[in-house]
Amino acid sequence: MKNSDVIVIGAGIIGSASAYYLAKKGYKVTVLEKSDIIGDGGSSRNGGGVRQSGRDPRELPLAMYGIEKLWPNLSEELGADVEYHKKGNLRLGKTEKHLEILKKLADKASAVGLDVRMIGPDDVKEINPYLSDEVIGASWCPTDGHANPLKATLAYYMAARRLGVSYITGEDVKEIKKIKGKARQVVTQTDTYEADYIVLAAGYESRRIAGTVGIDIPMVKKLIECLVTEAEPRMFEQMLGTAEADFYGHQTNHGSFVIGGSTGFELYKKDNGTPVNYSDTVPCICRGIIRYIPKLKDAKIVRAWGGWSDNMSDGVPVIDTVSEVPGLILACGFTGHGFGIAPGVGTVISNLVTGEEPVCDISGLKYDRFYAKDVKK
Repeated sequence: MKNSDVIVIGAGIIGSASAYYLAKKGYKVTVLEKSDIIGDGGSSRNGGGVRQSGRDPRELPLAMYGIEKLWPNLSEELGADVEYHKKGNLRLGKTEKHLEILKKLADKASAVGLDVRMIGPDDVKEINPYLSDEVIGASWCPTDGHANPLKATLAYYMAARRLGVSYITGEDVKEIKKIKGKARQVVTQTDTYEADYIVLAAGYESRRIAGTVGIDIPMVKKLIECLVTEAEPRMFEQMLGTAEADFYGHQTNHGSFVIGGSTGFELYKKDNGTPVNYSDTVPCICRGIIRYIPKLKDAKIVRAWGGWSDNMSDGVPVIDTVSEVPGLILACGFTGHGFGIAPGVGTVISNLVTGEEPVCDISGLKYDRFYAKDVKK
């Protein structure tokens, strides 16, 4: 039996950030990861957006807290450059329907204090002259930005290791066990680990693992594909997105473009559990990119990759303790936009373990929102 104060299941950026902030508070932490690679899931397969705009109001407090308090000094704190840039986010619209979607999102965000506003085509071109004339408007949030997912995940991992966090890779979690009604043990294919608290941050796998103690997390798995180009001349620094979230991306420090997208043709195929790209989807993403940024029509694609998004039924994650299973803390269901809020999530997880008041409002992300309400007997 291997003992810790806290076991974190999942070594992506959510799990590693949680481990880091817990270790800063003096907890002995063990991180269990199924893969042999740190950040092998969504943490290494996303577009790198650090944004507040376009989010559900329930998760906006996390995004706003992280951008105000954590991201600006994260490279210095973790001792590694995470390539964070706070240069704004344009969410683009090509039709009146798109503009309606963007305005609704902007109005909801403005109502809770976010600086986001609708702008017309002339203002769009002034901010980013490389965009297509098909873009007739956008929402603009000047405090949004982007960072490097690979470097940020690695930075949290290395910083956590320096604080004494133990990472054990290749450990496939089979079940969580309760002792005297409390989550206490994590059983893998090779060993049993015990702790006072168990943080479940394993992406879509969290649903199966939570099910071993009778907890159902209503989420599904969705394939998301990304690609990266060769280095191009410096063009712009903003993060880009669209009204229907079918395209997003930015230009990196290196000059390459990291761009994600969806086509509606994703086939949900996999080889031995590994998500892959398909010859009929990546070209569709490229055609979509060209219609937003015509200057990239001759850009060469260096590589493309696919990843599973753990999509919650209502579009926002669960970050909460579970009353039915004391000792269990959920941090999953991020629905493809967990990277940007990861520092805030890790901080809040450390609050939940210590019993402190969370640094920001997470009341809309509770697990009990899925309970049946007002059921008549």
